Amino acid sequence: MTLQQLKYIVAIDRYRNFAKAAAELDVTQPTLSALLLKLEEELGVRLFERSNKSVCPTAIGETVIRQAQKILGQTELISETIAEQKGEVTGSLSIGIGPSIAPYLMPWFIKKYTDSYSDVNLTVNEMKGDAVIESLRLGKIDIGVAISGHGTPEIREIPFYSERFHVYMAKECLLKIPVFNPADLIHEKMWIMKESQCMRESAFSFCKTRSIGRHIYEAGSIETLIRIVDINGGFTIIPEMHLPFLTDTQRENVRPIEGEYISRRSVSIYIRNDFIRHRMLKSMVETMMSIIPPKMIDNSLQHITESGRN
Repeated sequence: MTLQQLKYIVAIDRYRNFAKAAAELDVTQPTLSALLLKLEEELGVRLFERSNKSVCPTAIGETVIRQAQKILGQTELISETIAEQKGEVTGSLSIGIGPSIAPYLMPWFIKKYTDSYSDVNLTVNEMKGDAVIESLRLGKIDIGVAISGHGTPEIREIPFYSERFHVYMAKECLLKIPVFNPADLIHEKMWIMKESQCMRESAFSFCKTRSIGRHIYEAGSIETLIRIVDINGGFTIIPEMHLPFLTDTQRENVRPIEGEYISRRSVSIYIRNDFIRHRMLKSMVETMMSIIPPKMIDNSLQHITESGRN
């Protein structure tokens, strides 16, 4: 069994589709099918059950695929260790980032990072927090950026930054309530983007009692929520990083969350426990830090930016 053959079965498992796997491996679909059949004959076991509609690993196939992923990962570590010792920031970097975070970081990050590190082959994928962790576990991405609280025994969580939520209210709400208090608005229209707004550790009460309101709409983006409020009334909450995206007129509709209801969301960086590309991590962190207001950044990142090692 060769490393190339291991790459074949890992790619087939990743896509569960011969055409997509063949495209990644730069071979034809018939060639990939023939190579898999040859490997199964050599091993004396069937690694995948395939039909016209699906490709799924067998029980023994899942075991072999897990071992193949580990072997390929260890092989990549050799090249990464050499590059690290040379002080180089080269190779590929795959980042998974939450969709409620990406709009505030990725446009400028891509510009700055590709300008500064032209030798790095950068790819970015938007995915929810659970998918970030699973992709890291399977080796599909190198670094994750997602809402805090997703760490596992296999995945290390590094606190990144924390930002306050602000209330964005329709003008009729502003006339009645100049200072925001969630209890005063429990019967108003509450427009919520669950993935980014209702944090596990949040003290913001309407995330816990949102069913009491007259109407709740779970939108897919902060921008959609703001437009809904502008047209339909009510209120929503927006992260601090979104404030620069508002027009001057819209900024007049923003209020802080005061008193005991202060709410924040925290964002973390996630890497596998065996991650060794410290200079690559440092390059990513420093670039992102240049985009985020310094007051939001967690102090725990200091050791990464100072030494490049964690």
